[in-house]
Amino acid sequence: MKSNVCKLLSTAAIAATISTGAAAATLDDVKSKGFIQCGVSNGVPGFSNADDKGNWSGIDVDACRAVASAIFGDGQKVKFTPLSAKERFTALQSGEIDILARNTTWTYTRDSSLGLDFTAVNFYDGQGFMVRKDLGVTSALDLDGATVCTEQGTTTELNMADFFRKNKLSYVPVVVQKADEALSAYDQGRCDVYTTDKSGLAAHRTKLADPAAHVILPETISKEPLGPVVRHGDNQWKDIVTWSMFVQVNAEEMDISSKNVAKVKSETNDPGIKRLLGVEGDMGSQLGLPADWAYNIIANVGNYGEVFERNVGPSTPVDLPRGLNALWTEAGGIMYAPPVR
Repeated sequence: MKSNVCKLLSTAAIAATISTGAAAATLDDVKSKGFIQCGVSNGVPGFSNADDKGNWSGIDVDACRAVASAIFGDGQKVKFTPLSAKERFTALQSGEIDILARNTTWTYTRDSSLGLDFTAVNFYDGQGFMVRKDLGVTSALDLDGATVCTEQGTTTELNMADFFRKNKLSYVPVVVQKADEALSAYDQGRCDVYTTDKSGLAAHRTKLADPAAHVILPETISKEPLGPVVRHGDNQWKDIVTWSMFVQVNAEEMDISSKNVAKVKSETNDPGIKRLLGVEGDMGSQLGLPADWAYNIIANVGNYGEVFERNVGPSTPVDLPRGLNALWTEAGGIMYAPPVR
């Protein structure tokens, strides 16, 4: 019995070592091929969405462009792989992609049991419900007996079940493979309600023939911290992806943007800004990156505020307020990053 136990433990240890080794050289692999392979959604305006020429834009797209800027000094050295919610984790686990940036919620089970690591939150969100105005519903608590469309393989599906069970309401789920299929089913009248993250509701509403005919109900039924995901076992790669986000938040705190970063770099006397922009301290070497890695992120992609406003802010069709995604120094904001020190 003892030898069998030892044999099992030894096999598990070898498997773990192989798994760690396989995951441990992502930066080298990325440098070798000359680009990052980034897994994104099949199309969520403001987060990851391609135009008719195949040009991708969005908050999640910019997360990958930031990492490319850190490594190559060029935010365009990214290739994008559209993935459904059901496909996304397998694509990352198998090595098909280097980063998953697909409005993906950080949860305990996903972080602890899939062989994956979440990095930094790039959007704080919560799940909601959208209905047609002519339905006359003003609260999610009025949805007893409703048919509800959502996407398979998401926290949305689980949260929906919890909400209706908790409030002792009946409902009929209409679960499909992709977000666009859920939206289409809702638009065709196959369901009364469409549910996903509130940012997703705002984004998908822009695709409807008459966006003004639909209303997002006031209730927020869950916490949905969204952010990029990497494979477990490669700490260097995780740190690079994490700090590429933190740099953007720190830059906004310091009033450094893509428009003024060159001037700030040449004129600043602030030691913290000098460290951030690679003037002194050589922070890049600790991640295996060039000294100007953070400067390149800000110059190519912008600070966090620029990313938010460009993709989902009030001047865009998605039209979202900063809300929780405002800096921690602003009323109601919780966006916070550790210092570059």
